[in-house]
Amino acid sequence: MKKRLTTFLSVVLFMAASVQAVEKASENRLDEVAKRGAHVMSFNLEQTTHVFSKTEKGGLQQVIVKDSSNAEQIKLIREHLSKISQEFRQGDFSDPAKIHGEDMPGLAELRTATPGQIKIVYKELPNGAEIDYSTDDTKLVKAIHQWFDAQLSDHARHAVPGHAHHLMHHNP
Repeated sequence: MKKRLTTFLSVVLFMAASVQAVEKASENRLDEVAKRGAHVMSFNLEQTTHVFSKTEKGGLQQVIVKDSSNAEQIKLIREHLSKISQEFRQGDFSDPAKIHGEDMPGLAELRTATPGQIKIVYKELPNGAEIDYSTDDTKLVKAIHQWFDAQLSDHARHAVPGHAHHLMHHNP
């Protein structure tokens, strides 16, 4: 019973820490990131939403269309997320660096991961796609969370934090 209570309290504290508000970047920074993003991401930011859900072992990144009948944007989302998930598995995080800069929080640490140290799983969704990041390395979990916070800040017009329930359902 004591172990269950300790585990429960750990999860509650983690959830509370992970849902803290992320400060939105300045309007100039948002414009700059959107401009750079248009050269890297083939889908239209205005027609899509990024969802970043931190989990106990990493995080879940989703890109979904605002209009579920927009088959072209769904196709473009899937192509982009499939491509970057393959690159990330190989340690290539050059696309986020092109958009957010080389000093993006969490990025340097993610680049130090050996292949397979972060499990990166791409999945198609009816309205877009997702990438699930998970690892047992606490430094890399922290890096993923910092990386997600930076993306939420820089994509504030087009991104939202995910729901805490992902903590319990996506990383068994």
